[in-house]
Amino acid sequence: MSAITTHILDVSRGKPAAGIAVHRDKIGAGLVGEGRTDNDGRLRTLMGNKPLEAGTYRLTFAVGEYFRSIGIETFYPTVEIVFDVRDPTQHYHVPLLVSPLRYSTYRRS
Repeated sequence: MSAITTHILDVSRGKPAAGIAVHRDKIGAGLVGEGRTDNDGRLRTLMGNKPLEAGTYRLTFAVGEYFRSIGIETFYPTVEIVFDVRDPTQHYHVPLLVSPLRYSTYRRS
């Protein structure tokens, strides 16, 4: 499993959000990982085989593409979550709760 993972729940439907494209950037270094959520709304491979380094990261979720694919209009074309990794030995799980008009996130370990 990757040192940075995510899980997306579509709270408007009460279901995992499958097939959402996610890009991971390290600020100052550019794109360092990408993938799509699985049928359970999870993405466990954002890091690939790369070790995690301290720094500021951004996860960009293509939620507009997801909602359009299921015929729902959304206010947000993307959601970006920027966070600091201070201890690269830890696991960073960054869930996203999303609906067409709002989103929230938190950190789990």
